[in-house]
Amino acid sequence: MDDVVKIKPFRTEPVQKPTREEAEAAVRTLIAWAGDDPDREGLADTPRRVVKAYQDFYAGYGENPNEELARVFTEVDGYADMVVVRDITFYSHCEHHMAPFSGKAHVGYYPRDGVVGLSKLARIVDMFSRRLQTQEALTAQIAGAIEEGLRSRGVAVMIEAEHSCMTMRGVKKHGASTVTTQFTGVFRDPSERLRFLTLVGGAK
Repeated sequence: MDDVVKIKPFRTEPVQKPTREEAEAAVRTLIAWAGDDPDREGLADTPRRVVKAYQDFYAGYGENPNEELARVFTEVDGYADMVVVRDITFYSHCEHHMAPFSGKAHVGYYPRDGVVGLSKLARIVDMFSRRLQTQEALTAQIAGAIEEGLRSRGVAVMIEAEHSCMTMRGVKKHGASTVTTQFTGVFRDPSERLRFLTLVGGAK
């Protein structure tokens, strides 16, 4: 059914989505709660626009990382060293306040049976960032999906991000950034972690 979505990887139970009309009505309620008139000219079409925007912001719920990583290239002349894609720009939304956060992800892995197209790693980052998230969970989900999908010998993920829920509200610390990492397999070796961090510029 089109109105049922499965959220992966940590949630497997189906979620019953409201209708578009119900979603637009909810936006109207929030506008009124904020203190404005949802019927005035500048806001009359805002509920429709917000719902349309949400379809893009949270498109990751309808995507499957295993499908994205299904095609592996084995004709790589025996290449078995580290593959790193760095500075992958992403945008996400904090699951606590639904406020945006954004930054860059750096992803590395050691191939086992072959390599995946480089754009697929960026797609995995997008897939999980386009959900309600915490940065910690986002980091773990990216690493877990790549490890499972590629059966790699190890995965390394580093995310650097700025959170508007910290810069625009609360402590209001502009310019503060958060760094998270996740290492699996051979990257649990400190020398491999150091090599990855050096390649992405995270080690001084």
